[in-house]
Amino acid sequence: MDKPILAVVAAGCLIAAVVWGRSARYLRKVEQRLGSETGPSSDATVLARSLFRKELHTSLLYSVIALASLAVSFSSQGEVDVLFAFVLVPVAMALVYGRDFIREARLFEGRSIIERRAEEVLSQEELAPRQWAQRLAPDELPPVAGYDIGRIYQPGTGLLAGDFYDVYPLSATRVAVVIGDVTGHGIEPSITAFQAKELLRVFLHEYRDPGQALEVLNERMSRHARSEEFVSIFVGVLDSDAATVRFASAGHPAGWLWHDRDMQALEATGPLLLLDPNASFHSRELALDVDDLLVVYTDGLAEARAGQSQFGEERIASFIRRDPGVDSQVLCKALVEAARDFSSTPITDDIAVLAVRRL
Repeated sequence: MDKPILAVVAAGCLIAAVVWGRSARYLRKVEQRLGSETGPSSDATVLARSLFRKELHTSLLYSVIALASLAVSFSSQGEVDVLFAFVLVPVAMALVYGRDFIREARLFEGRSIIERRAEEVLSQEELAPRQWAQRLAPDELPPVAGYDIGRIYQPGTGLLAGDFYDVYPLSATRVAVVIGDVTGHGIEPSITAFQAKELLRVFLHEYRDPGQALEVLNERMSRHARSEEFVSIFVGVLDSDAATVRFASAGHPAGWLWHDRDMQALEATGPLLLLDPNASFHSRELALDVDDLLVVYTDGLAEARAGQSQFGEERIASFIRRDPGVDSQVLCKALVEAARDFSSTPITDDIAVLAVRRL
């Protein structure tokens, strides 16, 4: 062997040729499968065919170099160098398919741009419901001086739902507590919930009485309401100067007030919103002392089921009565856990709970 270094080159090129050849064989199978499934002219088939040709080209190039290097390593005659002329075979292949390779590379670039945009859209579609849900039932509420506030929201079958809550000061001594639920699931109930929540903020600043604010809200929203859509809503105004809570409820499940070592039910004072544009709503006023606790929730909590039995309003009241001095946030989480433990099947409805204690 006159040129041992060429024998080493030949061995290396042969190994490379085998590797690229195996890859080309797999890609050929992929091309055939895609061709039968999506058609021979589909983008996926065209790209698979292009990759197959490129890897076949590379395997052939390494094979020719390996054979030529091996032949030259055993010969001292310069004429053997002509074997390297076989390199022109893969070169010719590159010339024949060169335009196709460039066109298919551009196709691949275009597909990658489309896929990236699709990923961005999917990411936005995933993020948007979370951001929307945060507007209806935020994880964090702004601190309100003089009150300990707990809250929890558990979505049922999806992030977009009609449950919402709100707590905000109306004046230096008055605080609004709102919780509501729109029938149905999806984007339309969520939009209605957002409208109700934001309009109610306006009307509660305009009217001191929550019943009057609900009447105006009902009349205004009924102008553009869908026939199958209804809203239950509880509005409470806590007044630290008067030591009272004045509330109105549009068909909402009964809330509970822990006062004077007893539970008082805060039942509906009018029908569901959007049921009748001319419906009337009245308010009730109860005493609210330091350490009193107000707990309101949506129907997903009370309607958790074990067979034919519901968790129900009385069980909620009994649960609160066991430890009314517990931290408000702990109470909200414990109520939802109790409903889950009670239910014999997974809870599919949305649940929102608000607990507000006067300090």
